[in-house]
Amino acid sequence: MMAKRLGLAGVLPALGLFGYSALHAAPMTLPEELIGATEGFLEFTVEDYLERSEISARHEIEVNPIDPRLRLAACDSDLTQSLESPAQPVGRVTVRVSCEGSTPWTVFVPAQVRVFRPVVVLKTPLKRNSIVSERNIALIEQDVGALRSYITDPTLVIGRKMTRPVAADQVLIPSQLELAESVYRGDQVVIAARSGGIAVRVQGEALADGTLGEQISVRNLSSQRVVRARVIGPGQVEVEM
Repeated sequence: MMAKRLGLAGVLPALGLFGYSALHAAPMTLPEELIGATEGFLEFTVEDYLERSEISARHEIEVNPIDPRLRLAACDSDLTQSLESPAQPVGRVTVRVSCEGSTPWTVFVPAQVRVFRPVVVLKTPLKRNSIVSERNIALIEQDVGALRSYITDPTLVIGRKMTRPVAADQVLIPSQLELAESVYRGDQVVIAARSGGIAVRVQGEALADGTLGEQISVRNLSSQRVVRARVIGPGQVEVEM
């Protein structure tokens, strides 16, 4: 046998001729172990983040392939993981996986975390100053990690006015919307005034456009007096006494 003829000193070089080395013989941390450790850490981290944020959503985790040529010594202690970036476990993330055993090492594993939520999407194109109605929108599940901003509650959209044109199938964002005027300049309005248990209503004229809750100037058509009143609904304002 070769081992008998060459002795131990001769065996190691001979094994090298056949593609073997001490490195190959030593226990290694396999890429599959790194992927499993990363997936487990992200699963826990994402679920904790969604619970703390009170977000109802489903999620998917995809760890990037690891180069099979990577050689890391087997770890004689439990692997540790931490989120390297970003601050929240959504979108493109990097997980720091470390061995703190007798042969310490650290590797950074990239991954993608997709968080899916129903968001408000336009079904039809709308022009600037258009008022959004229920028939214009739909709730469609999207990966919110890929969105800079979004809206999940349709009631925050319906009745609002578009600040700029938006095409169909686009996700609506808050900056595209503003309160629509409930009262326009020149409108005939009802001025309500309350003092104690007495309520008075008189006809007036709006001297400016106004959105719900906004203070505008109105003219009492009976006395011709101009007062400040708060818009409380379409064609209705209220004077605080």
